[in-house]
Amino acid sequence: LTQTLINGHNMAAGDWFVLNQSGAGVGRSISYTLLPSELVGRIEVNKTSQASLVEGGVAGSINVITRKPLEFKNQLTAEAALGMVYADLPRKTDPQMSALVNWKNDEKTLGLMVQAFSEKRSLRRDGQEILGYEQIAAGSTMAKSNPDLAGAYYPGLMGSALFEQTRKRTGGLVSLQIKPSKEFDLTLNGFSSKLDAANYNRNYMLWGSHFINKGEGQTPDAGYTVSTVNGVKTLTAANFKPVAGTTYGVYDQISRPDSGSEVNFFSAESTWKVNPSLKFNAQLGTSKATGQTPTQDVAEWNIGVGTGAGYRINGVDKAANWNLGNTNYASNSKDTLGWIFGDQQTYVHDKESWAKLDGEFVVDQGAFTSVKFGVRSTTHDRSNNNVNNQSPGCKDASGANKPWDWSQANWCPVGTQSPNDPKNYPAGGIMTYPSDFGAGLGSGFPANVWYYTPAQLAQYDKLANRPTDGSRRNWGSEFSLNEKVNAFYVQANLEGEGWSGNFGVRTVQTKESVTLPFAADPKAPGAITTSAFGPFVFQTIDNTHNDVLPSANLRFDVNKDVVARFAVSKTMTRPDFGALASSISLSPPAVTGGVGSGSGANPDLKPIRSNNFDASLEYYYAPRALISGGVYFMDLTSYVGIGKVNRSYMTYSATTPQGAMVPYVLNVPTNTSAKVKGFELAFEQPLNNNFGVAANYTYADAKDAKDEAVVGASKNTYNLSTYYEDETFNARLSYSYRSAFYSGLDRETAFSQAATGAVSASLGYKINEHLALSFDAHNLNNPKLKYFALNENQPRSIYQSGRQYYLTLRAKM
Repeated sequence: LTQTLINGHNMAAGDWFVLNQSGAGVGRSISYTLLPSELVGRIEVNKTSQASLVEGGVAGSINVITRKPLEFKNQLTAEAALGMVYADLPRKTDPQMSALVNWKNDEKTLGLMVQAFSEKRSLRRDGQEILGYEQIAAGSTMAKSNPDLAGAYYPGLMGSALFEQTRKRTGGLVSLQIKPSKEFDLTLNGFSSKLDAANYNRNYMLWGSHFINKGEGQTPDAGYTVSTVNGVKTLTAANFKPVAGTTYGVYDQISRPDSGSEVNFFSAESTWKVNPSLKFNAQLGTSKATGQTPTQDVAEWNIGVGTGAGYRINGVDKAANWNLGNTNYASNSKDTLGWIFGDQQTYVHDKESWAKLDGEFVVDQGAFTSVKFGVRSTTHDRSNNNVNNQSPGCKDASGANKPWDWSQANWCPVGTQSPNDPKNYPAGGIMTYPSDFGAGLGSGFPANVWYYTPAQLAQYDKLANRPTDGSRRNWGSEFSLNEKVNAFYVQANLEGEGWSGNFGVRTVQTKESVTLPFAADPKAPGAITTSAFGPFVFQTIDNTHNDVLPSANLRFDVNKDVVARFAVSKTMTRPDFGALASSISLSPPAVTGGVGSGSGANPDLKPIRSNNFDASLEYYYAPRALISGGVYFMDLTSYVGIGKVNRSYMTYSATTPQGAMVPYVLNVPTNTSAKVKGFELAFEQPLNNNFGVAANYTYADAKDAKDEAVVGASKNTYNLSTYYEDETFNARLSYSYRSAFYSGLDRETAFSQAATGAVSASLGYKINEHLALSFDAHNLNNPKLKYFALNENQPRSIYQSGRQYYLTLRAKM
């Protein structure tokens, strides 16, 4: 609910991860993934709203401001940074480089700044994922024979997940500033950033949803454990004896060799002082972004056939123990192809254009010092079109794809090449997970797991069917959105002896036009019938939202050391783009006749609206020393929660390889209401001339209309740090903590992130006036990110990404 801007405007959004490119997780704030810290001149933080601030931050706003050429002290400035980052989990060191040159003329009327950066990072994440929980139905065969299992939850998929990625970010910023007089200023900015983010994800999984099948599958052996927390039953430990022909596991290998994102913006900003009492500020610009996953090289393997299985859940702090009987996890000799899936040619295009004009008129009449006023207009477009979904193919001698022949064991006509033929499996041997995979997560789960390299998968998937004629057009991944916003505001600024403040109102009109595909009768007007995923039509949903947003702020000097602040406002934030328009994400049922799960968008969402109150007291009892406290209340009259809808989609999967209409329960965003109240404390104390400590704490009590948790709200959040500073050396050690918070729904199951804390440190040494050396360390305590479902007997995932160390030499002239 906090808005992040750059130089007072938004920037188009591009993401490297395929599920975020077109899924429901696409937000509105600027992505720091594409914005290096070297570009930041200063940061403005507004905890409360003002009429003159751009709407969109219910809980506050952050404005990242880049440097301007004429702000530099010297006529010519050159800066460079050369460094490296070492990531201890992948055990790799990568370069980091940036440079800046700034020039201004003697008259200080013209300046030019050029910045460039090139940075590389290697990432590895070890994890265990439990992809959803299912329930054993009360009337199922299993529940009838074992009544204590009725209604018990069990893990649908439990896997050893290895993710590896190489990121390379390059780009720069050019700024030209012209100031022919003290009254007029013009700044032109051009920014571009590109991120190459090739990644490879593997997940070797126990397939509980397949062989338990909601109570109609295999009954666990005697000795299983059912644990109950607040009336919720979970099958926390179970073993299943081998049954010939039963598939107990499934293994996904997904390589995305050319994933990435890029963004750029061009802006022009001008300030004109008409006379001592009147000035204007104008800004216009445009920004474009693309998130792309042109290729997904995928293979899904059936593993643990006839081996039996077993698992034991160990809560959220430690990975679960599980096995596939006597399976040799380092060998693929008994594994067979299950399916080849994955969208191809995913290009999400995003664009925002803006124009604004602000004015300020000096009044100086009594307590009224000035009046601010202004207008702002933006247009945003986002789309993802013509996505194709691959499947196993049947290639003839010329490489052309032929229709499947389900009478053949390998699915393909005689005389064609099939990916389901073991003779066509990738050549060149296999690799295994790193020898220390999961060492920080626990033990007793598959760790020495085989895999094919990305190059082997790319070669193997040449046998996939990737048509471009629309026959496998995955229309469920397509959408488009157009948003037009017009705003006007007026704000009065006031000041008196020992106090200051402002009050005003901002009016905003938002017009949303969202186009989404829906399943249709093939005879319906406009129906597109060429896709294997069924006939569909595009429907456009239009909505207009009008908001009047009053606000008032007051600052009062109680005495020379104590400051009191009060603020009341009505604020609004538009729903995330992914909540309004995104692809439909489906998880097919594990057995024929089952019900799948998934997620989708809701184009009829109203903006998030909140009535806010804030009050704080700050005591500056010594130089650089502070004690402060504050209370806040947010009445979210319109808030975005999560609901469910039932829909059916044509599905091709390992259980329905010939295609079938399958029912799904989709989680979609819905409007509800919520209330958030709490308090904040902050403390900073120099211990002598060089040492000091700082701390802050926030308490939040957040509940929605059903008295359930609010997405993203931690009850307790705090930061602790200690520091040392002198003219040559500086050091800081920090710890950040947040308690558990609700994350939303996934695969029909609620999930939350458990409490987490991270330790970081930084050291700086000034060699001379031109050279400085810095060292930064992140995640020194090697934290684990832990997620759970309805309670801590239902862990969802546990991840560890290791520590990162940055060493940088900076030069300046």
